[in-house]
Order: sequence, then C-alpha cells, then structure tokens
Amino acid sequence: MKPDSMLREVRVEEAVGMVLAHDLTQIIPGQFKGRLFKKGHVIREEDIPALLSIGKEHIYTIRLEAGFLHEDEAALRMALAAKGPNIELTEPHEGKISLKSTIHGLAKIDKARIDAVNALDQVVMSTIKTHTVVKPGQALLGTRVIPLIIEEERIVQVERTAASAAEPLAEVKPFRPLRAGIVTTGAEVFKGRIQDKFGPVVREKLAALGSEVIDQRLAPDDSEVIVQEIHRFLHEDRADLILVTGGMSVDPDDRTPGAIKRAGAEIVSYGTPMLPGSMLLIGYLGDVPIMGLPGRVMHDPYTSFDVLLPRICAGERIVRSDITEMGYGGLYNC
Repeated sequence: MKPDSMLREVRVEEAVGMVLAHDLTQIIPGQFKGRLFKKGHVIREEDIPALLSIGKEHIYTIRLEAGFLHEDEAALRMALAAKGPNIELTEPHEGKISLKSTIHGLAKIDKARIDAVNALDQVVMSTIKTHTVVKPGQALLGTRVIPLIIEEERIVQVERTAASAAEPLAEVKPFRPLRAGIVTTGAEVFKGRIQDKFGPVVREKLAALGSEVIDQRLAPDDSEVIVQEIHRFLHEDRADLILVTGGMSVDPDDRTPGAIKRAGAEIVSYGTPMLPGSMLLIGYLGDVPIMGLPGRVMHDPYTSFDVLLPRICAGERIVRSDITEMGYGGLYNC
C-alpha cells in the first residue's frame, strides 16, 4: 500500500469536528514562522478563516496501515536511537524533534553514522559539529522525515545504523575541573621589561570550561629553569594540565619546545595545520597533558588552543590524527 492511499482529503469547510493529523505552519515574512495549529487539534468553525489564510483549502485525515509510521513517531524513534548521555528530547514540533544538552560540556557526534543515516531516502538528521562546546538547553541534533507517512522499515534502518557502534551516536561529555599550571618564558617578562599578557587570557579560557590556574611562574630563556618549573608543577603541585607560554617560534633563542621535550614529554605534535595557532605544541608527561602556546593565543579569540582545550577538559587524550584533521576548515581570519 502506498502512503498516499492512507490519506483522506477533506474540504476545510466540511472538516469541522475532525482532528488534525499533523501540525500546520504559518509564515508571515519578516514577522513570524511557527505552528498555527498543533497535531490533534479539533477543527472549529472559527478556525476556517485562519486555515484558508495559510492556503489550506483541504485537510487530511489518516488511517495508518501496519508497517507505516506517522512523521512524529518516526522522528521520535530516530531521536531515541541517536540519544546518548546528558541529552534530552523536545516534543514533536511541525514534525521535528530536537536533542538538547542538559549540561555545559563537549558535544560528541559520530559523523560517519550521521552520513549513513542521511544517505537513506526521506530521513533527516541535522547536527552541529562534533567537539562543539554546548550549554544547557542548546540543540545539537534534530530529526524528522520528509513525508507525513513513512515506511517503518526505513526507520528500522536508522535504528540499526545508530546502534552499529558501541558509543552513542550523540552525547555530551562533561568538563572536568582541571588544575592548571602556567610557565611563562622569556627574558623580557622575567626581567620585568614588559607585562605578561598570556596569564589573563589563559585564566579566562580555563575558567569558561570550569577549570582554574593554580599558579603562574616566570622563567628566563633558560632550558634548565623551564624544565625545573615544569617538574615542579608535575611532581609538587600535581597539576592536571601544564601550559608553557612564549618561546614557541623558530628563533634560535626560543627554548620552549626543547625544554618540554627535555622534561620527558611524549610529543604528540609540534605544529598544527591550523591558522592562527600553527606553532602550538602538545604532548604528555604520563597522563598529564602539556602544551606550548604560541603568541597568537594572546591576541586572537580563536586558535588551535581553543580547539584542543575543551577536548582535554572533557577527559580526551589527543592523538596525532586529531591534529591532522585540524587542517580542513582550520583557516580562521588569516
């Protein structure tokens, strides 16, 4: 049976007392777009002028046969298949359901499975990008189907695709409250010739993710001193994250990358294929991430540091492939 055969067309003037089978949308350009009548509304005599004003001279009643779903049920089943931790669903609205975050955290969305779902005909999953920082109430995924009635098997395919990996298709990971130490290098700051500009910027970025700077220590362009300060944060202060600012360029007197390596760090990458922030270094001292921050972090609102920091705060370990992927779409205001 075709879905169209389950619909009965009725003239609006003859529809008083009938129940709407779907939401009806009103659009007033520049003023309003939204639901005028909700699915399940019982049509009244006084509704007829409003229905005619949105071009509805006929409405439809539905008699669903086995093996078919109404758009609202289809959207709900898709949403439930995608839903992971720290996500809540909205009610159906004009055939759509939104998945919204319940926390401040990091959105994780499997692009491969989203692509596989959207390769199916007449179903829609629309998302934000994975690794986006979201606030409570922020939408990260929306589901709907194109027709009013759809074959149930199509939705079963969506459910199978969503369940084809161990991890949820979509979830929000909470941020951990990290204790970060900053080592600021450079003779010009160490000797008081100029004022440090890194500290306030880094503190603000960490605070926005629920973390804090436990201390900021100054070091000259001396590898031994830089290594000592890194080890102090690691062994004495038990810092969860160590940030080394300054001295990240290729100038002969810039000692930061070498000092991080000498401190015993396993270097994931020195350099990222993203502009601004290409001179960033990331590595690990055991399980403690350590980052060498380039000067652009002081001046630009969004750099490679802003891409990686939320993932670190969400407990993820950065690997080389994560750095490689930053090049595509990684050109910002340069």
